[in-house]
Amino acid sequence: MTVVGPFGLSVRDQALEADVQSGLAAVESGLLDATKSEVPFITEAAQHLVRAGGKRFRPLLVMLAAQFGDPDAPGVVPSAVVVELTHLATLYHDDVMDEAEVRRGVPSANARWGNSLAVLTGDFLFARASHILADLGPEAVRIQAEAFERLVTGQILETAGPRDGRDPVEHYLDVLRGKTGSLVAVSCRFGAMMAGADERITAVLTQYGERLGVAFQLADDVLDIASDSHESGKTPGTDLREGIATLPVLRLQEQAAAHGRPEDLALVELLSGDLTDDARHAEALAGLRVHSALEQARRDTVRYAQEARAMLASLPECTARAALEELCDAVVHRAG
Repeated sequence: MTVVGPFGLSVRDQALEADVQSGLAAVESGLLDATKSEVPFITEAAQHLVRAGGKRFRPLLVMLAAQFGDPDAPGVVPSAVVVELTHLATLYHDDVMDEAEVRRGVPSANARWGNSLAVLTGDFLFARASHILADLGPEAVRIQAEAFERLVTGQILETAGPRDGRDPVEHYLDVLRGKTGSLVAVSCRFGAMMAGADERITAVLTQYGERLGVAFQLADDVLDIASDSHESGKTPGTDLREGIATLPVLRLQEQAAAHGRPEDLALVELLSGDLTDDARHAEALAGLRVHSALEQARRDTVRYAQEARAMLASLPECTARAALEELCDAVVHRAG
């Protein structure tokens, strides 16, 4: 048994382990190649987050989904590079929007070089991803374009907020389906499609990926409140400081509106104020860490992970399916 990929995923089959490890190594090499430029500074900026590491969650899903076809098919590794480049590009842009100072345990690109260069570096990564994608065929281009549209739409919906009368929790879950679920779903779809898997299997894996992606982001929401910077690789409470209401906050607001408990209302009021002040931010973070809303958000994470796992029931029993099932358990464990 060898531990690979994010969250310490255990691969219990030597052949699968070899395929996954070989594929991820090829992706890593592909990422470095794709982020090279004739301009040394662009290379440095573009490789900033590549070299910082990361879970490589999406490439891992590409490799595991490819096991349902030919994992050595020529399009598998390039498609994994595409989804990871796209993900990395969104991180550069997200950090600018959030004014984040830390990413993956290192200074964010915007903290190091400023917002303009961080945005342009993200654009450079999108361009490189598109260049690779063009060689994978028009269907791959269309799938990626649709996913990217959903991703951007999710970001816009998050920024705009729910319309009047819309349940804030349902709005937020829609945001996550676009912002995170869409690209995770494409990772599974590309892996299966590029490997020549059956269309039914590809469809199942795509649906699994979207649900797992939502669970993955919900686990991130919980970690943003519950963990320290060493565990999460970024500054705790970043979303709180920027006034972004993630699921624990939305569940708190829901409870406050339903029950009107004074302590809940006081915490909601604190969260609605200016949390750029370190003392107020620390007080808000401490209050959420002991509130039942955080546990409710954990239960939501479990529910989506269980839905993802249930999607796999119709797939053939194999070591790749077992690994995908274990990823659902790992996401739940990550949320505590």
